[in-house]
Amino acid sequence: MPEEVRYVAIGDSFTEGVGDELPDGTVRGWADLVAQGWADSRGDAISYANLAIRGKLIQPIVEEQLERALALRPTHLSFNGGGNDMLRPRTPIARVADVFSHVLRRCDEEGVTMIVLSGANPSAQLPLPGLIQRRGDELSREVTQRIRGRDDLVVALNWPDTELSHPSFWSEDRLHMNSRGHHRVAARVLEALGETPPAEWWRLEVPDTTVALGRGRYFREHLGPWLRRRLTGTSSGDGREAKYGEWSAVAPHNA
Repeated sequence: MPEEVRYVAIGDSFTEGVGDELPDGTVRGWADLVAQGWADSRGDAISYANLAIRGKLIQPIVEEQLERALALRPTHLSFNGGGNDMLRPRTPIARVADVFSHVLRRCDEEGVTMIVLSGANPSAQLPLPGLIQRRGDELSREVTQRIRGRDDLVVALNWPDTELSHPSFWSEDRLHMNSRGHHRVAARVLEALGETPPAEWWRLEVPDTTVALGRGRYFREHLGPWLRRRLTGTSSGDGREAKYGEWSAVAPHNA
C-alpha cells in the first residue's frame, strides 16, 4: 500500500495557475498538473490543496497562507514567491530569500517535505530586461545558497531553464506562462519528486495562439493596469479566495 500523500501549494499567480486558463475561465496551472501527474504516476489517489492567490508579495504569502497550509498537516508543501517583489527595485533580494529560510524552518519543525521551485525567466520579453535578469539571478543565487546541502528537499529550479524563456511558453501579458509553460514546470517538479511525468509535458504540442502585441496595445492592456495597481496599492488578488482551500482527492486517471 503506497504511503499517503497530502500535497499543499502556497504562492502567487504562478502557483495559482494564471496563464493556463481552461475553457470555462478557471485556471489550472503547474500545481494542479503536478497533483494529477503524481496520482497517475503512483497509481493511487493523493490529497491536494492550493492556497495560492495572484498578485501577492512574498511576505503576505507567508503571513496569510503558510500556517493555514501547515494546519492541514500535509506531507509535502510547495512554495514559490518573490516574483512580484523582484519587480520592485527597492526591495532587497536578501529579504526575499529570508522568507524562504523561514518557510523551510517551519516545514522542518512540522516534519513536512518542502518542494522548492523558482519561477521561469521572462526578462527577455519585458521592459527593463537587464534589471529583471540581474535581480532574478541574484534571488536564484540567494535561495540556492540557503538550501545547499539539503538533500531531503525536493528542488525544481526553473529560472536557469533557457528553453522556458522562449515566447512560446508565455501568455500574451509576457509575465505569466501559458499552458505549455505550466506543463513543462509540472514535468520538472514530478521528475524532482522521483515520479514519471508524461513525456509530452516537456514540450507540449499546442496550436500557436501567441499574439505579438504592439508596444501601445501591450501598455494599455497589460503594463498600464499593472502600474496603476502599483500606484494605488491594490492587487489583482484582492478579494480572491484560494481555489482549493481544503483537501480534495485527486484520483489517477487509470483508476
